Amino acid sequence: MPRAKREQDPMLKAASEAAATRVYIEEISVPFSYPVYFTRGVLAPQNPVLAEVVGGPRAASPQESGHAARGTRHASALVYLDSGLVAAHDYLPRAVVSYAEAHADAIRLLAEPRVLPGGEGAKDGWAVAQPVLDEIIRHRLDRHSYVVAAGGGAFLDAVGFAASLVHRGVRLVRLPSTALAQNDGGVGVKTGVNLGDVKNLIGTFAPPFAVINDLDFLRTLPRDVMLDGVAEAFKVAIIKDAALFDFLSDAAERLAAGEQEAVEEMVRRAAVLHLEHIRDGADPFEMGDARPLDFGHWAAHRLEGLSGYSLRHGQAVAIGIALDSVYAWRKGLLSRDELDRILWAFRRCGLPTWHPLLAERDASGRLVILEGIEQFREHLGGRLSITLPKGIGRRVEVHEMELALIEEAIGCLKERSV
Repeated sequence: MPRAKREQDPMLKAASEAAATRVYIEEISVPFSYPVYFTRGVLAPQNPVLAEVVGGPRAASPQESGHAARGTRHASALVYLDSGLVAAHDYLPRAVVSYAEAHADAIRLLAEPRVLPGGEGAKDGWAVAQPVLDEIIRHRLDRHSYVVAAGGGAFLDAVGFAASLVHRGVRLVRLPSTALAQNDGGVGVKTGVNLGDVKNLIGTFAPPFAVINDLDFLRTLPRDVMLDGVAEAFKVAIIKDAALFDFLSDAAERLAAGEQEAVEEMVRRAAVLHLEHIRDGADPFEMGDARPLDFGHWAAHRLEGLSGYSLRHGQAVAIGIALDSVYAWRKGLLSRDELDRILWAFRRCGLPTWHPLLAERDASGRLVILEGIEQFREHLGGRLSITLPKGIGRRVEVHEMELALIEEAIGCLKERSV
């Protein structure tokens, strides 16, 4: 009897079960690498880059072990073109076909190049992702097939999102066509689309197979589209590279005028900084709290949604950077001279620092922009972590934002806009 009583004791039973628990910790390290090319005339038949990327050397399969790997292979591909890019370069669909014919030993097009809507509308839910997804499945692409996407950052996000879902990832080759895509989003590891007024609510981390930046695409960019890339270059410069900030500030008028040499240098330097951060930041898939490359983005994403995405991403980012820079000044992280340099450089480039939506309030009198803080925290997961400049070229992470100081910063920007 005493023994039976001990076996039924709940505390003894729980201790016995705990003693039987075993935990095995699996730690996986998977290296990713992808090339980022800077070239010109990517679809000129004499330019070998795309053919070498798609039809280049392939390692031997397990069945081929012990034998020499095949040097080249005949790769299947689907090609998607941003409608805005085609409007500026109407020869592109024909050029894709001609290029594939010239490099038939490397590339096999499964269908004519498909032109789909570009701009932020490309990320409107499944508008672009769904037809791409349907075609990848219909043409039975496998994990060694290619999706080639040429266009702006939003277009690449949507096409890349679809490609990342089939077989857990079909190889994606990006041909970014805007300054913003070439120096920021197009060289990164993320895909995504918007739902409702929430930016990038669904998406994946999916490194591209390769990125090919054709600098010739930059020559036909409308001024406002080019300035989107300038805003993102300022973003990374302010928090990571004072020398790049000096260049952007000194070249402000040249960038505003679209001077090709200045634009190309801006794109290359900002892209390299972006890539270095992904490589050296030890958190490429954003498992932690901090996202330095989202400096200024908590307000920017909210402004885009509030505007129904009529506000361009680069414009929203510029305003978000201005807001957080004024906030950093009020917190003693930036000097007045540093703040003035940032805002003056933006003005000379033609980047906005104010929008009436910053001052909009709900029925209770609360600034509607503030919802962006919670949306940003949810997107990050865990605790709030917002990057602020600590001097130009350095940064600090903060885990709370003082609402009264945000209101003061908004008031400051409104006064300066008059």
